[in-house]
Amino acid sequence: MSTETISEFSQLALSAPILKAVKEAGYESPSPIQAQSIPPLLEGRDLLGQAQTGTGKTAAFALPLLSHLNLSLKQPQILVLTPTRELALQVAEAMQTYARHLKDFHILPLYGGQGMDTQLRGLRRGVHVVVGTPGRIQDHLRRGTLKLNCLSTVVLDEADEMLRMGFIDDVDQILEHTPPERQMALFSATMPEAIKRIAQRHLREPVEIRIQSKTATVSTVTQRYWQVTELTKLDALTRILEVEEFEAMLVFVRTKIATDELSQKLEARGYACAALSGDIKQVQREKIVERLKNGSLDIVVATDVAARGLDVERISHVVNYDIPYDTETYIHRIGRTGRAGRKGVAILFISHREKRMLRSIEKATRSPIEPMQLPSQKDISERRIAQFKQMITDTIETEDLFFFEELVNRYQQEQDLSLSEIAAALAFMMQKERPLAPQVGKDEPKRDRNFEPREPDLSRQPKSAMQRFRIEVGSEHGLQPKHIVGAIANEAGLESRYIGQIKIFENFSTVTLPEGMPKELYQHLRQIRVCGQPMLISPCDEPAKSDRHKSKKSHKSEKDDRKRTKKQSSLPKE
Repeated sequence: MSTETISEFSQLALSAPILKAVKEAGYESPSPIQAQSIPPLLEGRDLLGQAQTGTGKTAAFALPLLSHLNLSLKQPQILVLTPTRELALQVAEAMQTYARHLKDFHILPLYGGQGMDTQLRGLRRGVHVVVGTPGRIQDHLRRGTLKLNCLSTVVLDEADEMLRMGFIDDVDQILEHTPPERQMALFSATMPEAIKRIAQRHLREPVEIRIQSKTATVSTVTQRYWQVTELTKLDALTRILEVEEFEAMLVFVRTKIATDELSQKLEARGYACAALSGDIKQVQREKIVERLKNGSLDIVVATDVAARGLDVERISHVVNYDIPYDTETYIHRIGRTGRAGRKGVAILFISHREKRMLRSIEKATRSPIEPMQLPSQKDISERRIAQFKQMITDTIETEDLFFFEELVNRYQQEQDLSLSEIAAALAFMMQKERPLAPQVGKDEPKRDRNFEPREPDLSRQPKSAMQRFRIEVGSEHGLQPKHIVGAIANEAGLESRYIGQIKIFENFSTVTLPEGMPKELYQHLRQIRVCGQPMLISPCDEPAKSDRHKSKKSHKSEKDDRKRTKKQSSLPKE
């Protein structure tokens, strides 16, 4: 099959568990490097790929290699070498996500700066995939704590960056410790002579792939970004909608489920909104596009595939609610605005750990993306007041108000009130659903009043905004509070100040987190591992998975554990 004809991951011979994870992650179609890399890697071929960061290359090698993993063999079968600790963690997290349906799968990042004891414990337990920096991999090889005799594949990621950082000799030595029959994939943004020599020495008749990253100067689009967490995205978007002057807006999310969920939440806030995903039938899609064109619809929440070919001049704003997986997708997304010479605005929501992709996007678009100032409550209030005044002016200029003038005059005489009192009462009635000032109207949502984008502080939030969760990992697994904080902060993009009290018992722990965790994020947190164990996080008012089949005796034992343990700690205030 020609790579040009591959439009869905289901056309590739990936294993069923991997395909399921890909679908859940919201990937709708392979990027060019994925379409070209996955088939030869599945066939066991060596590969030499020239591709920039942000083209989707992690999935390009991870998906096919994980599809062939032997889970019964708890020895390193895949080794991924990266130039930095940050990239090692990023690759390890991505591979863990893709392998979420592989039973008893273990992956271990190895990098300098992390305690050796933790790494040795992970290696003794047995791992299928190792992702690491050359220096720390060399340390383990010298100690004899890392065995590569069962290795089936080696991946060099960002090889030119390893060359720039002086790691290339270490890489050469590491490769000498790998079995001669192993498969190898090398990815590099550029191909200097030293990288070519590595490829010639260690790759066997490689398939060569070169992905030309589309670079574009988007001169008609103003680009801005806002750093958020999953739990503050909706509040941030709501505030932006309040103050931005927009004709029509396209909001991009990663999954089909998210299109429905977000569009429903925006409709509940009074916006004319619709969802557009790959599941929408053509007739329904055409109706949505027509409504967008004629102005009866202002916001469309869409996936990348569903928005292809969407050309509506009214679209003045594009919001990347979920950051795209690669830079080309970002360019396609923001290309939906600023068309036909008109000005457009593109807003990107990113978490702290997505800053790397932000830099790749800036490089691809050849323009800096400036941080934006989220509107304050005062900004929102002033905007609402201005709109209210304009509505009064428009009504006076366009409507026949004779009947209502007579009505107000009669009421004034009957009640002996001033016209200003009557006007104030009518204004109050008019704005009850959309208060003109934060202190006006009792129906204003609690979350909107308490939302503090710059200085989020749990002490300002009502206690009801927090919820206690149980984690199926405890002191017997070597768990410490920092492990819970690190896992949740990294996976949820949640600042540590939002993580409340942590209590660690012998075989489980509890942690308090903000209420309203998105369903997809909750499911993802259940799958991630802490100290080599799946968290299996669950609300404390819901029986934990491991408790459902316990006998009365084991429940008594658990109570004894709680009495015995003194290992209770809470997160220090920042």
